[in-house]
Amino acid sequence: MHSRTTLRNAAFLALILASAIGAQTSEPIRSGQWTLGRTDIPGKVNLALSSHSGGHGFNTSHDWDISDLKGLDLSTTAKHDVTFTVARDAGTITGQGFVVNGEGAGLFQFQPNSNYAAQISSLGFPGVTDDDLLPFALHDVSFAFVREMKGANVSGLSKDKLIAFRIFHVDRAFIDEIRKVGLPGTDAEKLVAFKIHGVTPDFIRTVKASGYTVDEEKLIALKIHGATPEFAQSLHVLGYDHIDLDKLVAFRIHGVSPEFITKVEQLGYRHPEPDQLIAMRIHGVTPEYISDMRSRGIKDLSIDKLIELRIHGIN
Repeated sequence: MHSRTTLRNAAFLALILASAIGAQTSEPIRSGQWTLGRTDIPGKVNLALSSHSGGHGFNTSHDWDISDLKGLDLSTTAKHDVTFTVARDAGTITGQGFVVNGEGAGLFQFQPNSNYAAQISSLGFPGVTDDDLLPFALHDVSFAFVREMKGANVSGLSKDKLIAFRIFHVDRAFIDEIRKVGLPGTDAEKLVAFKIHGVTPDFIRTVKASGYTVDEEKLIALKIHGATPEFAQSLHVLGYDHIDLDKLVAFRIHGVSPEFITKVEQLGYRHPEPDQLIAMRIHGVTPEYISDMRSRGIKDLSIDKLIELRIHGIN
């Protein structure tokens, strides 16, 4: 199982997203363009910000609570000028432009908080640069949020993990729910990976209710590879009860599906062992290969012998 690699990849993705604005530009972003669009979620709008200068730039877009865009007037559908502000601890974004029928465009200015880096450093997170301030403002890495995460006793927190928490919505409520279902919920990297891959408290409860003892890395691997309780149940119907979680993941990685097992059994191989099924898929012992070997009159076509023939290149 590649769970450790998976965690590293998840963390890498979070850091890329967290630094996307600052890393692509030679100078800190202070201005750019905004566009506004409607969403299907009541009380929310989609706000996109972009800036291009000297061959560099950034684009970011996500749904915002309308209440976060102070002064935005959406009360009329007719075209009208608007000014709004997004006031955050890291700085203030001011947008000016027009809106018509809930959609609009214009220009924005960002005024950073010159004291933000020093205050965040005093909370135990040094190294915040001018490049960080706009993304920290966009994702609302507030002083209150930083204090809350420190109080949650999460290990591995850094300035980059803080913004990854905001991007992927790792908050105190989520951490508490993870702990209520019996997991430590103390590793920042794994908490981000949970959010990225959809390891929810309900998913954890379902896996545990199926009789499995789980750890955080296994849960992430289960989600990544689709080794869900529903998949385990489809195997249970075929007589494979409570398969080891590592083997369940291997089934998904290598394509040991209920359909594959059924075809193998229809050829007379009753209830192959999980390790045999995995080896069959790894080495290409397909039902078609089995039928071909039989047509040649080869003796001793046990599963282990078929795997051996494939390993030695006998096609």
